[in-house]
Amino acid sequence: MEVDIVEILKKEYPDVKGTALHYTNPLELLIATILSAQTTDEMVNRVTESLFKKYRTAKDYANASLEELQNDIKSINFYRNKAKYIKECCRIIVEEYGGEVPDSMEELIKLPGVSRKTANVVLSNAFRKDEGIVVDTHVMRLSQRLGLTEEKNRDKIEQDLMRKFPKEKWFDLANLLIAHGRRVCKARNPKCEECVLRDFCPFYLKNAKKQHA
Repeated sequence: MEVDIVEILKKEYPDVKGTALHYTNPLELLIATILSAQTTDEMVNRVTESLFKKYRTAKDYANASLEELQNDIKSINFYRNKAKYIKECCRIIVEEYGGEVPDSMEELIKLPGVSRKTANVVLSNAFRKDEGIVVDTHVMRLSQRLGLTEEKNRDKIEQDLMRKFPKEKWFDLANLLIAHGRRVCKARNPKCEECVLRDFCPFYLKNAKKQHA
């Protein structure tokens, strides 16, 4: 069933090849992913269009005044904290990594504002390294609805998915579940009748049974 889910969603979303965040290098993706916490990718992409023209290197962010950086991202949720994370994160990248974003989970999660989810986005998309599975709110919700996990903790959900799916499927699984969560399996009013996974979905089957009871 697990492998079928990936293959079915690949056919449904042939356009999904990776994150929806816009970037041209690992640093841009790291910044965009930090900004994306509790903010839509569309909003982040609007902000980074000008941000990435102004700040080209980790040193640019590290040397920027906090007030100026906050002003540059003020339309993003929690922009004050995110500006602090970005500035400090880039300072460490400059001082400890020669201005280059590190490419391991162990090093990335030590950086301010970088969760395991953020690290997975950067590693899988920018470095093509699958050290884990991106578990955002969409992946959490769909994993639970599809019966792939009973966990509520992000890290435990990731571990369940890593056990259930072969490593070569991890990248596609996360991106496809995110796409499906945005377009069909929404948090409120999921479009179950349009869902290509409904025949395998405990959430749908349970609700269908209730309606016919």
